Amino acid sequence: MKKTFLFLAAALILSALYVPVSAEVTIEAKASLLMEAETGKILHEHNAHEKLAPASVTKVMTMLLIYEALEQERIKWDDVVTTSAHAASMGGSQIFLEQDEQQTVRDLVKSIVIASANDAAVAMAEFVSGSEEAFVSQMNAKAAALGMENTNFANACGLDADGHLTTAHDIALMSRELILKYPDVFDYTVVRLDKIIHRTARGEEEFGLTNTNKLIRSYSGATGLKTGSTSQAMYCISATAEKEGMQLIAVVLAAPDPTARFGGAMKMFDYGYANYALVSKEETGTPMGEIRIYKGTIEKSPAVIKEQVNMLAPKGKHVELDGEVVLNGFLDAPVAEGTVVGEVIYTWEGAEVGRSELVIPQEIGKASVWMIMERLFERWLFDTENA
Repeated sequence: MKKTFLFLAAALILSALYVPVSAEVTIEAKASLLMEAETGKILHEHNAHEKLAPASVTKVMTMLLIYEALEQERIKWDDVVTTSAHAASMGGSQIFLEQDEQQTVRDLVKSIVIASANDAAVAMAEFVSGSEEAFVSQMNAKAAALGMENTNFANACGLDADGHLTTAHDIALMSRELILKYPDVFDYTVVRLDKIIHRTARGEEEFGLTNTNKLIRSYSGATGLKTGSTSQAMYCISATAEKEGMQLIAVVLAAPDPTARFGGAMKMFDYGYANYALVSKEETGTPMGEIRIYKGTIEKSPAVIKEQVNMLAPKGKHVELDGEVVLNGFLDAPVAEGTVVGEVIYTWEGAEVGRSELVIPQEIGKASVWMIMERLFERWLFDTENA
């Protein structure tokens, strides 16, 4: 009975946080989804698991693998990439790279993000993995790791191809991974106009880049992310925005025209920001207790919150989070900064809504023999005076 009650209570709380809003938000597209990025909560979905062609929204995964390679220092921003005949042959949106033309990773990345360049995407895929085929294999492996159960990539750029399919839900998952793990991508996604320099046998030629995402000009708070369109996919977008400390991801697939694509994303953003907000208690770095340090340069250290926990809640609903602190006993010096010493578990109306590790905020060295002897003498003296 007790387990049944707890299950029903948890279900009621989750149902209060998850509100299917198909009735409130009607999107003119085959599929759509709205997700809050930090919590991963879905605020709207329509045919979110239907497999559809994603067009250049594919490049969200391409960028995720590129940024991962940069983080792991397998490639660097100033590396020079030589364009292959295969990369130069890409149709659709492109920057018209020529075979053997050389560009830096930085210029190719901004060409992908800003101008949705297919040739730049394939050139980078080959540079990261040796071939586009090997890169696509890594794309699919990453998709599986992220739980993108209805996705199969056939190329790195999003041109229509047999079996190249994903869903609104899966696109939201990879978009969330990209923006949370590599927020530097916003340095490019918000750029309206830029340029690169073609360096060929004919000399240097300037080529302009225009952002394909009109939301960054027309929607306050828009931050990105990726548009796409082909004859098969129609008009698609994975759009991101941030207001009031909350990031939303709006996915639209197979809209009939650009107006429906951008308008659908804006409708979802408006709904999300009008009806939901993030609720938190203690901020990152807030002390939640003390840990004894055995033979350390200090004898006690605060245990502080590693990451602030936020909960998504309907606006206008009073939410009071309860926090239970669980601390380890003590630590032996030396202690590294960031050592985990416990956790705080947050609940609302009896159900857990999040937790954060508690850590040591600074490095603590080992006390010298003289420091330990001095402490022992001070304690003996204090005990003697109060005997």
